Amino acid sequence: MKKLFSKTRFFGASLFALALVGGNLSAETKDFTQYINPYIGTAYNGHTFPGVAYPFGMVQPGADTGNASWHYCSGYRFDDEKIESFSQNHLSGTGAIGLGYVAFMPFVGDPESKSYTSTFNRENEVASPYYYSVVLNEAKSKVEITATERVAFYKITFEEDGGGLTFDFQKGLTHNHKDRVISADIQKVDDYTIIGHQRVRDWAMPFNYYFTIKFDKPIKELIEVDQPEGCKAPRWSLLFDLKKGDTIKAKVAMSFASKEGSTLNLETELPHWNFEKTVASTKSVWNNILSKIEIEGTDDDKASFYTGMVRLFTQPNVLSDVDGSYQNSKDELLKMPKGEHFYGTFSLWDTFRAAHPMYTIIDPKHVNDFVASMLTFYDDTNYLPIWQYLGKETYTMVGVHSISVIAEAIAKGFDGFDHKRALDAMVVSSEKDIESSDMQVWENRTMYEKYGYYPFDLVKAESISRTLECSYNDYAIAVIAQKLGDDKIFKRFWKLGRSFENVFDPETKLMRGKDSDGKWREPFDPFEIGHIYMHPNDYTEGNSWQYSWHVLQDPQWLIEAMGGNEEFIKKLDFIFTAEGEEKKNEDQKVVDDVTGLIGQYAHGNEPSHHVIYLYTLAGAQDKAAHYVREVFDRFYLNKPDGLCGNDDCGQMSAWYMFSAMGFYPVNPVSAEYVLGAPQIPSATIHLDNGKTFRMIAHNLSKENKYVKSVKLDGKPYDKKTISHADIMRGATLEFEMYSK
Repeated sequence: MKKLFSKTRFFGASLFALALVGGNLSAETKDFTQYINPYIGTAYNGHTFPGVAYPFGMVQPGADTGNASWHYCSGYRFDDEKIESFSQNHLSGTGAIGLGYVAFMPFVGDPESKSYTSTFNRENEVASPYYYSVVLNEAKSKVEITATERVAFYKITFEEDGGGLTFDFQKGLTHNHKDRVISADIQKVDDYTIIGHQRVRDWAMPFNYYFTIKFDKPIKELIEVDQPEGCKAPRWSLLFDLKKGDTIKAKVAMSFASKEGSTLNLETELPHWNFEKTVASTKSVWNNILSKIEIEGTDDDKASFYTGMVRLFTQPNVLSDVDGSYQNSKDELLKMPKGEHFYGTFSLWDTFRAAHPMYTIIDPKHVNDFVASMLTFYDDTNYLPIWQYLGKETYTMVGVHSISVIAEAIAKGFDGFDHKRALDAMVVSSEKDIESSDMQVWENRTMYEKYGYYPFDLVKAESISRTLECSYNDYAIAVIAQKLGDDKIFKRFWKLGRSFENVFDPETKLMRGKDSDGKWREPFDPFEIGHIYMHPNDYTEGNSWQYSWHVLQDPQWLIEAMGGNEEFIKKLDFIFTAEGEEKKNEDQKVVDDVTGLIGQYAHGNEPSHHVIYLYTLAGAQDKAAHYVREVFDRFYLNKPDGLCGNDDCGQMSAWYMFSAMGFYPVNPVSAEYVLGAPQIPSATIHLDNGKTFRMIAHNLSKENKYVKSVKLDGKPYDKKTISHADIMRGATLEFEMYSK
């Protein structure tokens, strides 16, 4: 471990200790989990957590070190010195607070005199995606955690007599702890089992969740501890007949369908009490996923790459039970067809850009599953997801980017769903108005189609971002309509897909707000940062310099509109060097989402993620290589504050993975990837179709960061992109790296 994390403050178990806990792998099997550093992103703005996470699982159990602020979206901060609780599910890298269900803490002695928190020493904390443990100082106990897909599994060993567990069913990760629970029905059904249902306000919406808790030792006494006035759920301290050195095991099974579902999940997935067996099984599942891509590189390269891959597979989450049961957005109990699962937690404004394109390469099965879940959600709501959370729509961010995800899947040949049904859903979803109580109108399609853009005097906020994001999704619909032979839909949406042209100001050569009379916004400051709540203007968590490049569907048009390759490159050069002044109102001291700045390029937020690759399309691949390397060197580091912004359910991680291999999906629906400059010597992708794609970067070094030439299957290759089809047929892509 010392070698692997030599450049970071990393504490925890040695690889040897984790190997013992996780079971021994055969000599022929490579242990990819050894490279994971779960602490990357747990400081600064990464918003990640170092708990256990079964791939796309319903539960992500782990420690909570804080609550009730934007910096605790995942419930964990690396610099904290105490643990407040252990809860069963967590969001990875989001900018919104939620989850943290069924929270508890161990104790020794009198439970009513305890503070329900405990300090810990970092050297006594062990973290991996399949096993977590920590020694609690005041609670005099060691907590070990693993999980199956829907069940968290705990092993707790006490250092003193009289150990117990306090469950605070009111607690969760929320801005408003006291008002979180709407109603609760929690019962001790026998000396070993607690079953419960809660209806909670989470992300401002009501949700139902259900749980079954089962212990391997009988509950000796249940004490109801006083809760603050107004709380709707109890706080129970459970006493067991435990002596110094004794261990108690607990299983916590979740369901978003029913109490019976949580019990079925527990009995089906975890019928035994063999903790070590479960650790080994979950470790094996992670190794099977991580082994899909084998890379060469430094220890830090591998830590960033494989940790990012874990984050990519943490969300979305399965929301259906083992028998397919789930609750829809109307809280109706339904069941998926046999063999299918319902997934949620789609952070689509973020993940349509690189995370979902990465799934199309390395996890095609879940591409079909995710699209099927989006279409199932559409059947319930008559609308495709925007930011779907636990099966309900939050209307967070701009644009209906499930349209892009579905269109990309069709464009790349995925057929696990009805394409005509998908096109109908995309069209209907694009036509629906999105209204909000705290803004006058978010997206009004009649207005958009009338003007060909969102006038800033009518929508009041984010007019440019909404125009550009919606325009891309309209383009995506047009591409699929043409593919399916629907000429009427194609013509209509192809025109709408060109709406970006209507907000491009030929004088400033930037995307600029325009009112309903066709007049440009005055005064116009392209450096002024916008935020929907803190400082609303024409942009979403950004400014004109960051959003003016958002023409994913036709970068060549943008190049020509800005004056051709030479002028376009000069404009790009400017954003990477211009500091600018962030305009703030009195209450806005900082826009936390606009981070990872190189000039005005903001790598910490998604609208900038494709911008570096526009250099390649304009004929300046050397500059793309330069800035990819700078982003790697500054914003992806093997340490807790190593991420420059929210990981956003794997999007930041997917950017790293693509860029490390030398290409990136600027326009996901095109099924093409723009070439950049690889950052690792080689990558071998073991495709699910049995073929192998290989990337090789010859002579790559700190100095040799530029691409001298490219070969595809041994032949000179002068295209600026590589196709999805070439990757999936098992091509070999070779870069000859050079110092100039």
